[in-house]
Amino acid sequence: MSAMKPRFRITREAIEHIKRFEGYRRRSAQLPAGGWTIGYGHTLTAREGAEVSESDAEALLLYDLIAVAHAVNEHVFAPLTQNQFDALCAFAFNIGVENFQRSSVLRRLNEGQLLQAASAMELWRKAEFEGERIVVDALVRRRSVEKTLFLTPPGGFVPAPTPILRPKVDMDATGIVPRQVPTALAVALDGDHAVARRDETLAPQPVAPEEEAASPTQGAAEAVTSRLSTIFAEPEPPAAAEFALTPPEEDFRPEALDRVPRPPEPANESGPSLFDPPLLVANDHAAPEVEAASEPEPAEAFPETTSGPVADEPVAKNDVIENDAIVLPIAPGHAPTVSAVSALLPPAVLAVVGVGIFSGGVLGGVNNLPTLAWIASVVGIGLFAVAVYLLLDRLGQVEDEDDFESDEDDETRDE
Repeated sequence: MSAMKPRFRITREAIEHIKRFEGYRRRSAQLPAGGWTIGYGHTLTAREGAEVSESDAEALLLYDLIAVAHAVNEHVFAPLTQNQFDALCAFAFNIGVENFQRSSVLRRLNEGQLLQAASAMELWRKAEFEGERIVVDALVRRRSVEKTLFLTPPGGFVPAPTPILRPKVDMDATGIVPRQVPTALAVALDGDHAVARRDETLAPQPVAPEEEAASPTQGAAEAVTSRLSTIFAEPEPPAAAEFALTPPEEDFRPEALDRVPRPPEPANESGPSLFDPPLLVANDHAAPEVEAASEPEPAEAFPETTSGPVADEPVAKNDVIENDAIVLPIAPGHAPTVSAVSALLPPAVLAVVGVGIFSGGVLGGVNNLPTLAWIASVVGIGLFAVAVYLLLDRLGQVEDEDDFESDEDDETRDE
């Protein structure tokens, strides 16, 4: 017959632990859910307007812990130590007996995984506050104390020397560390309502690092550095010249506004240069007229005998005498064009090429090559059409030039 499992009783250490975290409330206060609380978290017989002393509040706490200890003894089947039993009673009193029976802590205990059960206790660190679930700083501390008590062996801690067992990061335990910053809440233990408020005084404040006294080695190094900086001092950059900005003075005179410099006209002492304007500009209407002050040369300067019928005709105003011959000006917009033969030769060649390609396409169709024949025929017809268009256009240009030359001859004869 196997021995019966021993039943544990909660110790004074666990009771003091619960009293520190629950806090003493002398007068009853109404909870947000509508119930009432008094003493060290007693809710069963609390009512409006009730008062209780510290000794009576501790008696009510012991009365509440009877049901908690009974639940732990009944539902935990793994062998426990006194410290583990006290930690579980404090944990179950905080989360409630029903939540303890459904928690993973109890399941890990009955599976014999005591370390996993201790780590699972830290998952109960959130609470409802202002409509959202947040990690509460006080619950994180409470779970830490309960876990420490649970993991404290009766005969002392097992040594784990650092040189032999160097700790490593456990990436599987990321759920234990809270990802969000725990919120510090403060609950007032007096008043008619039990509410929690944010407590900024409990939030950890950054502490400025204390200035440590310089060691002899550091002092010697600073002395050498200052000495070297004195010897190899960098030259100071020259100071920038000071100047004052003054508003510009505006001058609206005509000679002041003409600020574009004009180069002086060079003196024409050694005859005409490369940059002088040409003496003879054909078809340039912008050329200035001959000044009236320049006197025409006498008639005797011209040779008496000239070749051709032009010599008997009078010299026009715009005519220029060059090498004993009269050069007539060219009408504007009509430059000499190429000859008719050179103008009509490219279209004729293009027409011949088009006819040749078309003939090749016809022969390809005879030789059972319909696709190539069709393509060659289209290309040949296109080239031939382009050639005809170019021929007609070039013929029109030649006729226009002939008409223009005949008109010029008529004008010459009339003069």
